Amino acid sequence: MGERTYSSSVLLHNWFEDITLDQDVLKDFINRKEHGELLIQKLGSYKGTLLNKTELAKSCDGYVHFGDAVLLINPGTVKNQGSSLHSLRAPMALTMNIDQSRYMLSTQVDSPCEVSGSLDLSPCIRNTFIITSIDGSCVGDPLRYGQSFALRTTEGTAGQLYLESEMRLLMKCAKGSGMQLVTLTDHFSFLSSWQVLYLDPQMRLEYDGYPVPANVQVLINHTRTNQALAALQEYSFWTVFGREHEITTNTFLDSHRAEEDLNFWVIVTGDPGIPHGTMFQKPPLICEEPVAKSKQGPPPPDCFTDQP
Repeated sequence: MGERTYSSSVLLHNWFEDITLDQDVLKDFINRKEHGELLIQKLGSYKGTLLNKTELAKSCDGYVHFGDAVLLINPGTVKNQGSSLHSLRAPMALTMNIDQSRYMLSTQVDSPCEVSGSLDLSPCIRNTFIITSIDGSCVGDPLRYGQSFALRTTEGTAGQLYLESEMRLLMKCAKGSGMQLVTLTDHFSFLSSWQVLYLDPQMRLEYDGYPVPANVQVLINHTRTNQALAALQEYSFWTVFGREHEITTNTFLDSHRAEEDLNFWVIVTGDPGIPHGTMFQKPPLICEEPVAKSKQGPPPPDCFTDQP
């Protein structure tokens, strides 16, 4: 009883069918590999496509214009200003946080799409946004403080999605902090309306209506909820691009009722002297006074300094 009467070389049952099925599986694997349809190949193509470098707009007059391709970078911890949530923070760029399983089924990013803060500050498809008019302003017109505008991703792979936020709900909020959720959608609505505010609250009304300089620290305020865009390095998670951080819409105020550096953003344009370069990492320059506009006001801050 229990004695084995056949060796491993003896063919039993439907042995021919088993061999044929194994050969079919191998042929299917080879065919999918030759056509780049394996999951690991798709993942590599997915990452490579979204990391393709982009060329940012070059600002000739030092201002931000409608139609400009820009980066939105939170500069991190500002000198001489503490943060209530984290003592030291590195700069991070507003970035699409794309679900790879959904992207595998399409050639472009679909809606809705999450956003995150990435430490990679190089301009690429996943972090480049277009300053878009919503009030009839023409492409090339300067964006002004207090003027409503939209932020959308680039055409093609990025899907032309609009950045939006809405009031916090019990089942719809940021996963880590529980604050207002920020997402990308394929349709424009009032939830996709934003405004640039001057950094110093004591001078904010005086600068309202004047052109927004590029590459200086500003506030990006959500029109619907009157809350400022924020980057929270304290709340992080893993993506296929590495560890990234949470983006939310919430105004953080210090003891003087001024916004903290969690809410500071720089609208970054391209460096004319370097292909795919940015002005964010360029050494500070001394700028001449900008050419007078149709509506003259207080002289704007230096073009490439951090502080107003």
